[in-house]
Amino acid sequence: FCLMAAPGKVAAFRLPPLPTIGEIIKLFRLKALKQLSQNFLLDLRLTDKIVKQAGELKNAHVCEVGPGPGGITRSILSAGVEQLLLIEKDARFIPGLQMLSEAAPGKVRVIHGDILTYKMEKAFPKHLKKNWEDEPPDIHIIGNLPFSVSTPLIIKWLENVSKRDGPFTYGRTQMTLTFQKEVGERLTANPGSNQRSRLSIMAQHLCTVENCFIIPGQAFVPKPEVDVAVVHFTPLVQPKIQQPFELVEKVVQSVFQFRRKYCFRGIETLFPENERLRRTEQLMMTADVDPTLRPFQLSMSQFRNLCNAYRKMCDEDPSLFVFNYREELRQKKMTRSLLDSTGQPEQTEEENQL
Repeated sequence: FCLMAAPGKVAAFRLPPLPTIGEIIKLFRLKALKQLSQNFLLDLRLTDKIVKQAGELKNAHVCEVGPGPGGITRSILSAGVEQLLLIEKDARFIPGLQMLSEAAPGKVRVIHGDILTYKMEKAFPKHLKKNWEDEPPDIHIIGNLPFSVSTPLIIKWLENVSKRDGPFTYGRTQMTLTFQKEVGERLTANPGSNQRSRLSIMAQHLCTVENCFIIPGQAFVPKPEVDVAVVHFTPLVQPKIQQPFELVEKVVQSVFQFRRKYCFRGIETLFPENERLRRTEQLMMTADVDPTLRPFQLSMSQFRNLCNAYRKMCDEDPSLFVFNYREELRQKKMTRSLLDSTGQPEQTEEENQL
């Protein structure tokens, strides 16, 4: 539906009168499920504010993840988008979203499916594709994510950024997503911050990450126990660590394995026990990283040096990359169980921490 435009002006898109989000929730007897960590955002001023962080959406193509009862959906449509793809896993919300689709003919496509398995590389028209070095395409991903899915989903999308597939086959697609406040702080944490973590490195080496604003928990229904951060991602033209995603993730995960200890303790877990000391010293010296720094103190360039040095070692000895420290611990534990008459050997400190 479009309002009549003044002569010489383009008509602005307006949704027709619709039930409020609260009325939609009552109409379809919707209830946020705690086991799915669902929280509804009913304040349209806040949904407008989230959508505004995505940037200019006029005539853009947008994918909204987990629209639920459709609060953010209405704000996206009011921004004048060309096309809106809604991906919702919970079948209870589909009728309300179909009502929105009918109110905006030709603009909205509703998919009942799981965003973790949905093939995003075919979600948008081919003509929107841009070269990676160009400005980001006119495509945006927006979502108020359930806490239970937010971290695995952003890791999956960061891997897509690294490989330039999924929603990033179209170029440097931008994302505006909600996270638990603490996760938002991790995503944007600087070296030295207590919130610095694996997530900080994986996100910041691939994207410009901006913590836009905090939404107080009481704005949601039901009220979560934590506040919520709105975070905006723009993929970088060149990643800060130019190594395969799996290699970077393995190194970063290992370093943060013992976040309160010196960083060399985590680095040790990259190597088999019989050559652990020698290989760890070799890696730290090649990367020129002080082994007595804590994991959260390491800069991005130090992580880059560690990844580059580890890659060189893996190229010389391919068996290194497939080594799994946890599997080694499991095997040792099984061996001790067989030797211990009680069958319940004491766990090492490393096993307890892991």
